[in-house]
Amino acid sequence: MKSFSLVILAFCLAGCSSAQSGAAPAAPDTYKVAFELSKGPVVIEVTRADAPNGADRFYQLVKAGYFDGARFFRVIPGFMAQFGIAADPAVTKKWDTPIQDDPVKQTNARGTLTFAATSQPNSRSTQLFINFADNGRLDASGFAPFGKVVSGMEFVDQINPEYRENPDQEEITNKGNAYLEKEFPRLDYIKTARVL
Repeated sequence: MKSFSLVILAFCLAGCSSAQSGAAPAAPDTYKVAFELSKGPVVIEVTRADAPNGADRFYQLVKAGYFDGARFFRVIPGFMAQFGIAADPAVTKKWDTPIQDDPVKQTNARGTLTFAATSQPNSRSTQLFINFADNGRLDASGFAPFGKVVSGMEFVDQINPEYRENPDQEEITNKGNAYLEKEFPRLDYIKTARVL
């Protein structure tokens, strides 16, 4: 009976320590995410081996419903469409923790999905962009694609570019969609994002 109790205690301690570590589960080796955009449906296929840290974070964000209602706040024709600041500032704040950089294994080709970053190492957090064109020049700067649009690129191409880089990212972070809906009402957005 005593040895059985020790086994149970050891099992509980192992479970507690792994739960307390806060390590989020890894994403599947490959998975697809269905985006319902204001322009139409888009499906992105992710290959974890291309950029494991990015693929894991994206998976966690989608599973948490992070992107629901998020706007495409930086749209530059012929270059990319950026998103990833949540509709609700409290949600943005909760997830605003950086992840480790991934080595670049794929080029930033048209339709690829990549995390945005500053010039500082390990600065990727929640913001991403979809490449409108072949942007291989980004590869040398450490932008590591981990997914690609496999259907609905025609809807990505229709994302409204009229405001270009005008929305202030600090204002979006602090006020969320309340700021964007007032100042930039015609931004396209993600209605829902779900893992298939």
